[in-house]
Amino acid sequence: MGMNQENCIRAGNITHVLLVTISIAMTQGLGHAQAPVASQEAMSPSSTIAHVGSGEARSTSIGEPSDQMATSPCRLQVQDAFPQPPANATEATATIKTLDNTPLSARCKFNLFLEQTHSPYTFVSAGFEATLDQAQGQWPHYGGGMQGWAKRFGATLADTESRRFIQTFALSTILHQDPRYFPSHKRSLISRSWYAATRVVITRKDSGDNTFNTSEFLGTLFTSSLQNSYYPRHDRNVSETMNRFSGALISDAIGDLQREFTPDMKRLFRKHATAENPEDRGEASYPCRR
Repeated sequence: MGMNQENCIRAGNITHVLLVTISIAMTQGLGHAQAPVASQEAMSPSSTIAHVGSGEARSTSIGEPSDQMATSPCRLQVQDAFPQPPANATEATATIKTLDNTPLSARCKFNLFLEQTHSPYTFVSAGFEATLDQAQGQWPHYGGGMQGWAKRFGATLADTESRRFIQTFALSTILHQDPRYFPSHKRSLISRSWYAATRVVITRKDSGDNTFNTSEFLGTLFTSSLQNSYYPRHDRNVSETMNRFSGALISDAIGDLQREFTPDMKRLFRKHATAENPEDRGEASYPCRR
C-alpha cells in the first residue's frame, strides 16, 4: 500500500514538472522568439519554411544526416554545402551565412520535436534497441518473451521522446539556445572531428554566439533522472543514473561525428557510382553481339 502511494506521488511530481516546463516554454518562448524571427525568415532566402515531416529523412537520433537538405532553417542540421557549385561564390557564402544566423522560432523548435516523434526511424530504432537489449540480457527484471520485449521497447521509446521534448524544445526555448547541428567550415580531418565531438559542450545561442550547451547537459540529466520513475527498481540509484547520463553524452558526441562526416561519405559514394557508369564517363554502351 505504501509502495503504491509512493509511486503515485512520484508520478504526480513528474507530471507537475512537465506541465510547468510546458507552460514556461510556451509563455516565454513563443512570445519572445516568434515575432523577431518571423521577420528574419521573411527576409532570408529560405522564407518558405518546409513543414516538418514533409519528406524529411533525418528523424535522426537526435537521425539521418543529409547533404541535400532544403534551405529551410527549420532543420536539425544546417546545410553544409550546395549540391551544385554556385555561379557566384559571394552569393553562396552570403546564403550560408544567412542560414547559419537565422534563429529558430519556438514554434519551429516544437515542430522539430513533433517531426522526430512521428518519424518511422524513431520506432524502428526503439525496436532494434529493445531487441538488442533483450538479447544481451539488459534490464533482466523486465523478463523475457514478448512481454519483456514490449517493456524494453516502451522504456526505450520513453527515453527518446522525453529527452527530445525536454532538450530540443523546452530547454532550448527557455534558454534561447539553438538545437541544430552546424557543420564545421574547417578542412582537416582532426579539426573537424574535434569540432563535432565538442558540440556536446558548445552550442549556439539564438543570437548566433557560442555558449555552453546547457540544454544538452540539463536535458540529459533531467531525462536520466526521469527514467527512475519507470525503470526496474534495481536500476533506480545514483550510480545507474550517472552511468546513463554519461552514456547519453558519449552517444550524442558520436552522433555529431556521424552528422559531420556522413554528407562527405554520401558524396564519395555518389561520385564513385557515377564513375562506374560508362555513360557518365562518355563511353558508348552497346548490346551484346554474337
